[in-house]
Amino acid sequence: MAMVVHQPHQLPQGKEGGSGAAKGGHMDSGKYVRYTAEQVEALERVYAECPKPSSMRRQQLIRECPILSNIEPKQIKVWFQNRRCREKQRKESTRLQTVNRKLTAMNKLLMEENDRLQKQVSHLTYENGYMRQQLHTTSVVTADTSCESVVTSGQIQRNPTPQHPQRDASNPAGLLAIAEETAAEFLSKATGTAVDWVPMLGMKPGPDSLGIFAVSHNCSGVAARACSLVSLEPTKVAEILKDRPSWYRDCRRLDVHTAISVGNGGSIELLHMQTYSPTTIASARDFWTLRYTTTLEDGGLVICERSLNATTGGPAGPVAPSFVRAEMLSSGYLIRPCEGGGSMIHIVDHVDLDAWSVPEVLRPLYESPKILAQRMTVAALRHIRQISLEASGEIVHGGSRQPAVLRTFSQRLSRGFNDAISGEGSEDVVVAVNTSPSKLLSPQFNPSTGFPAFGGGILCAKASMLLHNVPPAVLVRFLREHRSEWADCGVDAAAAAAAMKAGPFAVSAPRAGGGFQGGQVILPLAHTVEHEEFLEVVRLENHGLDADNLISPRDIYLLQLCSGVDEGSAGSCAQLVFAPIDESFADDAPLLPSGFRVIPLDPKTDGQAAGRTLDLASTLETRPGSGGVARTAAADAGGACRSVLTIAFQFTFETHLRDHVAAMARQYVRSVVASVQRVAMAIAPSHLRIGLKSPAAGSPEALTLAQWICRSYRLSTGAELLKPGPQPGGDSLLKQIWNHPDAIICCSLKISASAPCCTFANQAGLDLLETTLLALQDIPLDRILDEPGQKALYSEFPKIMQQGFAHLPGGICNSSMGRPASYEQAVAWKVVNEEDANQYLAFLFANWSFV
Repeated sequence: MAMVVHQPHQLPQGKEGGSGAAKGGHMDSGKYVRYTAEQVEALERVYAECPKPSSMRRQQLIRECPILSNIEPKQIKVWFQNRRCREKQRKESTRLQTVNRKLTAMNKLLMEENDRLQKQVSHLTYENGYMRQQLHTTSVVTADTSCESVVTSGQIQRNPTPQHPQRDASNPAGLLAIAEETAAEFLSKATGTAVDWVPMLGMKPGPDSLGIFAVSHNCSGVAARACSLVSLEPTKVAEILKDRPSWYRDCRRLDVHTAISVGNGGSIELLHMQTYSPTTIASARDFWTLRYTTTLEDGGLVICERSLNATTGGPAGPVAPSFVRAEMLSSGYLIRPCEGGGSMIHIVDHVDLDAWSVPEVLRPLYESPKILAQRMTVAALRHIRQISLEASGEIVHGGSRQPAVLRTFSQRLSRGFNDAISGEGSEDVVVAVNTSPSKLLSPQFNPSTGFPAFGGGILCAKASMLLHNVPPAVLVRFLREHRSEWADCGVDAAAAAAAMKAGPFAVSAPRAGGGFQGGQVILPLAHTVEHEEFLEVVRLENHGLDADNLISPRDIYLLQLCSGVDEGSAGSCAQLVFAPIDESFADDAPLLPSGFRVIPLDPKTDGQAAGRTLDLASTLETRPGSGGVARTAAADAGGACRSVLTIAFQFTFETHLRDHVAAMARQYVRSVVASVQRVAMAIAPSHLRIGLKSPAAGSPEALTLAQWICRSYRLSTGAELLKPGPQPGGDSLLKQIWNHPDAIICCSLKISASAPCCTFANQAGLDLLETTLLALQDIPLDRILDEPGQKALYSEFPKIMQQGFAHLPGGICNSSMGRPASYEQAVAWKVVNEEDANQYLAFLFANWSFV
């Protein structure tokens, strides 16, 4: 049977083929070309190998395939053009169908959310009217106190808890009654008005967004709610969500003690869950809960959970003495299938973390629904979406490792760091010892691949600080980019030696002022969909010593996890965790994580903002006779943007060297704390900066440099760098340069150097480079200018050296964080001293802004 193919393209030299009959070895002219099934099959085989063959390839095809000999090369070219067009149309049609399904499901989700909000508005309107009526009645009849049962402290008890008969979890009937009650309460929170939900800032709904998020307002405990669409089937989503340790990084362990099957294919499970403490100064939490899984009449799947207490058959207190019993109120997941595939998910997390059991300064960590949403609710949806995109092939990871393996590395780093910081202590640097560390180092401990059993263990030195006016994302990005500002290469090299040899080691004491002499190279491995979390390998060049050769330096490697560097995520913590690895980096490589975690605290409005960085342990009521210190610190911090920084470093040791390693670790962490304090104050608002704190506090060298910059600009260009008028001197001159609206940056003038480095920048220059005066000297000039900017500078460099200055065209430069910034014009001039000797190369970037 012949196949008729329409040729929409206009062909040169007339139209080819009409009846399919050959005339003189060629096709007749006409509107159609008829291809037989054999000819189409031959062309399809070539198309599968090469969708766009060259002219020579088409000629070769005609020669090699006798069945195509009666078709001219121009017709073959048109066939491939049409075939590519049909393929493109098919892909576009598939894409549009997928988008349409997403939009349809999102529209349904938004309509349901709109209905719920309308119910909430009606409910609040009714309550408002009722409250007005009761207040009016109270003011008229002051002796009547009947309204006190309804109005308490200006709030209505609008959802009084019904007095149900006591439930007993000791028998299946009692468990089922508790389970059904839990499901009803969960659904009222997920789709109803049982909780006042407030939209979470920074989370915009849309077909490609993560979901719709809300947090609780004026309810017992803290709660977060989310609605989202994913491309996985409901049963797969339920399987992922039930495996809480795989996505909830704060989950220490989850044990199923009892499992009972109930009707409708459901089940009831009794669970014991332990969670990590977010800092070194608070106890961890544990939960004893009932989890109920059932199917609704409309096909939806419900997985709900709530705590059991002593009155309902649960244990009276925490299993371990170092834990605090917390309560999970009715929470869970509603998973409904979508038309065309995928699932619609409703998540509610509602907990009471017993905030009164922690010091006052830390209570925002346990009272903030934003933090709960970011660390639990959002984390669950991010994990599900990541898996769904990997399963659909939309995310392709480079290298030989599968996405599941890379996720395992991220989980192991997080869990290892959480294990490191857990525990309480009253010292500024707490040292904890673990003599059974094998389970922390390798997923399946093997003496041939992990740290072997020996007469020692793992020692962790850790500390916590309260930071003021320091954005967590900015601080972690700085610590990631500028390792030389806080790290000691001697300690890192010794730690890396443990990963490179299967045996114990003792870390030598850190050298005074021992920073990195070389550089670090960051090699990306994987990242999440929203780029919220990065997994990477860091190569520290020429920092370690080979075990067999103690003279020649070698590179050492760290597996690093960086998360929370997006400043737009409200309530999220920022974290930098790393562990030394062998260069071979096997899938079961032992990991000993260390690092930093910064968790924001909700700002307070009472009291004055404190302008200093504090040692958090010293502010808590943890020692005899220290009463009132915590309240003072909290009051001092009021009104400021505060966050809690936790630092933890782990080391292995032999038994006979335990005290030596403990002393070294404590000293090293104190040096890191001091370095981070300097960095934190430097990246805080300008009045908290150190080094060149302000122009008024400038050093004599800075004042001299300011005079050189202004004098050289005037001699070279004939114009004044500062405003017209009498030229100020001394501190006033430095102030004007420091506050100049354009970015002014000075670089070392070393013609033979491969890349001159920055030596000074004013406030606008530091903002442009997104750095501090401390780290400015680590930034080479070729890292700031893009390729066109470098070419323009090199072409004008002789002019700069001869005439003293040159105007450079507008372009793009890069900050130390890699962000591009555009500028309208730049001026480059050489800075000379009083003897007219060349000293620096200065740049002025006018009217710059981030792209």
